[in-house]
Amino acid sequence: MTDNDLHGTPAPGREPVTRHLDETECLRLIAPGGIGRLAFTGRYGVTVLPVNYKLHEGTIVFRTSHHGATDEDLRTGITGAEYKVGFEIDHLDPDRREGWSVLIQGSAHHVDSAAERAAVQQAGIEPWPGGDKEAFIQIIPTRITGRRIIRTDT
Repeated sequence: MTDNDLHGTPAPGREPVTRHLDETECLRLIAPGGIGRLAFTGRYGVTVLPVNYKLHEGTIVFRTSHHGATDEDLRTGITGAEYKVGFEIDHLDPDRREGWSVLIQGSAHHVDSAAERAAVQQAGIEPWPGGDKEAFIQIIPTRITGRRIIRTDT
């Protein structure tokens, strides 16, 4: 058995097609929440971390530790200035060699005020890792793109 057989070999005559997804479809796909990958330039260079998230009022919300590496790396120290980040969510079917991917680019906003905090707590985001995860970060999208790979009959 070859490595290709282990990861699913598509049926003969089925060709991969990449389709670009509009913003509405991207938001529909990520609406249930789940696990995404946060990408940013941190103190040690390019950093990509998995975080569990919820979509809340058109923004991505996740929790982290106050004064932890992610919280500190995403603070500019300048009032009103926010780090630009990428956030990627995908769903893959290795057997069929199909799937979709959504990329959100935007600003990482620390939810510091009591009013903002009360609003994002409604998202119901519960972090998977244990420990104190009381810092809320909200990604405010400036660009949402996506694509889907499907197999079609030739």
